[in-house]
Amino acid sequence: MNDMAPQYDAVLLVSFGGPEGPDDVMPFLGNVLRGRDVPPERVRQVAAHYDHFGGVSPINGQCRDLIAALRDELGSRGPRLPVFWGNRNWHPMLADTLGEMAGKGVRRALAFVTSAYSSYSGCRQYLQDIERARAEVGSGAPEVDKIRLYYNHPGFVEALVERVGGAFERVPEPRRPEARLVFTAHSLPRALAATSEYQVQLEETAGLVAGALGREGWSLVYQSRSGPASQPWLEPDIVDHLRALAAGGVGDVVVAPIGFVSDHMEVVYDLDLEAKSRAVELGLNMVRAETVGTHPRFVRMIRELILERLTDDPVRLYLGSRGPSPDVCPADCCPPGARPAPPRPD
Repeated sequence: MNDMAPQYDAVLLVSFGGPEGPDDVMPFLGNVLRGRDVPPERVRQVAAHYDHFGGVSPINGQCRDLIAALRDELGSRGPRLPVFWGNRNWHPMLADTLGEMAGKGVRRALAFVTSAYSSYSGCRQYLQDIERARAEVGSGAPEVDKIRLYYNHPGFVEALVERVGGAFERVPEPRRPEARLVFTAHSLPRALAATSEYQVQLEETAGLVAGALGREGWSLVYQSRSGPASQPWLEPDIVDHLRALAAGGVGDVVVAPIGFVSDHMEVVYDLDLEAKSRAVELGLNMVRAETVGTHPRFVRMIRELILERLTDDPVRLYLGSRGPSPDVCPADCCPPGARPAPPRPD
């Protein structure tokens, strides 16, 4: 560590946030949907998804687990930076966390965002929320620099390879070679997707994972769309694709939610409940791969990305043909375009 110039004095994990009890659900959704003209019926429909899980989203618990793993990694291997946590839409809120950091003397922090890909909602909006929180704290707020996108970082890809490979192990061995691999990600309005490299990055990650597993037949599909039917969204939808696979005689399918880094609400509800139920109706054996979560290679990746920013001439790790993402997003990257329909939280 002696050859490194310490430019930062803390790490900040930034995530979406989620309710942790029934009384939190409607206030949480109010934060997510603030300023948007969403019909009350639609809000109630989304709120009902949380009822299946006692009003608790898994995402906050998973953030706690990731922070604990990262603290262990940094504590044992360095750099010995404190790790803080702030959410965009539920406690601990970003402004509260930045205020706490300021009170503890933090002046400059590196932010790791739990979103691997570029898009307005997955990148630019996080930057905006960080700046809004800094303004709320005032002149003593720490400076916050976001760690680069990591969709093609070896740590992310290798962790996904192990997760997806483990899912194939749960397919009966005689049928395993013919099982289909389906990657999923959150759908976006096509107008919004056109303002970023979201689709291209997802295709790159999917191709890298499939290639490492020796799987030539794979598909990239989407889930969790919302908004009026008249608004075009990225397709095909996961359920429509399952229907097509069953009609084509496929018996086993491994579904890998590579668009998510943890098993939060849109994974456990939209895949484990809705898609799984439809697969059963169609006679498909659907096995869902775990997300990277606290996979040790993923945790080591976060440390490697931190070291990149602490090193004057870093080795910037990546796989594939697209190269590493820039440390600082261009000022015009991932614009919102026309106001999209609200995303499905969380």
